[in-house]
Amino acid sequence: MAQAVELPRNEEGIATALGILKQQFGDRFHTGQAMRDQHAHTTTYIKPQAPDAVVFPTSTREVSDIIKVCAMHNVPVIGYGTGTSLEGHVNAPAGGICVDLSTMDKIISVNADDLDCVVQPGVTREQLNTYLRDRGLFFPIDPGANASLGGMASTRASGTNAVRYGTMKDNVIALEAVMADGRVIRTAQRAKKTSAGYDLTRLLVGSEGTLGLITEVTLKLQGIPEAIRAARMSFPSIDAACQAVMTTIQYGIPVARIELMDELNVRAANAYAGLDLPETPLLLLEFHGSDNAVVEQAEMFGSIAEDAGGFDFATTGTAEERNKLWKARHDLYWATLQLRPGAHGISTDVCVPISRLAEAVTGAQAKAAALGLLAPIVGHVGDGNFHSLVLIDLSDADEVARAEEFTAYLADEAIAMEGTCTGEHGIGQGKMPYLIKELGAAVEFMAAIKDAFDQQGIMNPGKIFKR
Repeated sequence: MAQAVELPRNEEGIATALGILKQQFGDRFHTGQAMRDQHAHTTTYIKPQAPDAVVFPTSTREVSDIIKVCAMHNVPVIGYGTGTSLEGHVNAPAGGICVDLSTMDKIISVNADDLDCVVQPGVTREQLNTYLRDRGLFFPIDPGANASLGGMASTRASGTNAVRYGTMKDNVIALEAVMADGRVIRTAQRAKKTSAGYDLTRLLVGSEGTLGLITEVTLKLQGIPEAIRAARMSFPSIDAACQAVMTTIQYGIPVARIELMDELNVRAANAYAGLDLPETPLLLLEFHGSDNAVVEQAEMFGSIAEDAGGFDFATTGTAEERNKLWKARHDLYWATLQLRPGAHGISTDVCVPISRLAEAVTGAQAKAAALGLLAPIVGHVGDGNFHSLVLIDLSDADEVARAEEFTAYLADEAIAMEGTCTGEHGIGQGKMPYLIKELGAAVEFMAAIKDAFDQQGIMNPGKIFKR
């Protein structure tokens, strides 16, 4: 497990910037310890590193003003959305100014005829979909947490719908961003495609705030399907469940969601959500389309899964039953913590080619068992992505060391299988040791891009690269 590294602080520059920004922002500028600690909190094992101040801008111009001050005095800038990232993205290893974008939460426009919208970065996924519901539209990327859309773009988020609708990189049309010198750029217009110059949109999506701060996002939207049908099926083994997934994908069945829960997660969901599922590996699916199409798709999956050894097949089109199942899936973080009360959950993810999925998951289970760890696994398995929540006592040094060995094993095995050390959590501080293993010399070119965009190195330092 990577640990947070302290970087050199520019004490004089920080003190000067604090004084200037305090005058500019008044009661929207905070240096209290509680506020600073809140903005260093990470849902991970990495030690929190608090910023020197937190400021709440309400416009792109104000973000630009903040960054200009920080650039003038060589002070780090750390963007903050809702704080749900998992790899230490919001830590301030060199101190500096945390720019909390949650108050930039306006839905600027919805262009229903063009199936797109423009939002400020603090708008959350649930907020946008509530606003869109009466228009018959929705935004499909669902990482589970009610994350901000700016944060989701910054970390290239994914989620349960990725098998059909893709990830954030597939659903962001254009961005407005404030760069390291305070200048404001737009990466594209609203057209659905362009061949005009470098693709700065995709470069900023997933850059984790290390190149600039996103202040406006133009997103693709989808029409709410005529019908939605959920299905679930239990399996005697992970291998059998993964075989059903591979066959379903190869047959071209247009699954919207396909989630794998191992037996530990099913046990946790039963206890936490009051379900009565067989405590064996489970696939949970959703189909979108016409009334007839979703019924046919569910039946085709049921036949495929039965051939792979599946049992206890159930399908429903009622919203109440669907929502109950998916709420149980979205609540798994809290549910699995109850498997070991008092334990801390370390969430990690990898992604492998779908043909290696069963091998990767069963290998992870075997490694956890050999190390004496409780590590439930859940995955967006339609694209080969799975997560493990390692439940440990952080005060037990030996157990922490075993957890470190497990997470290192997962990343190394995924890379060895021609996969990635992170399917959707990003690099941040936590996955830096594996980036070079995965991409080699390509990382040098990434670092060169960082240097070109951010010559002083003030934008979220200590993330992705060790500087």
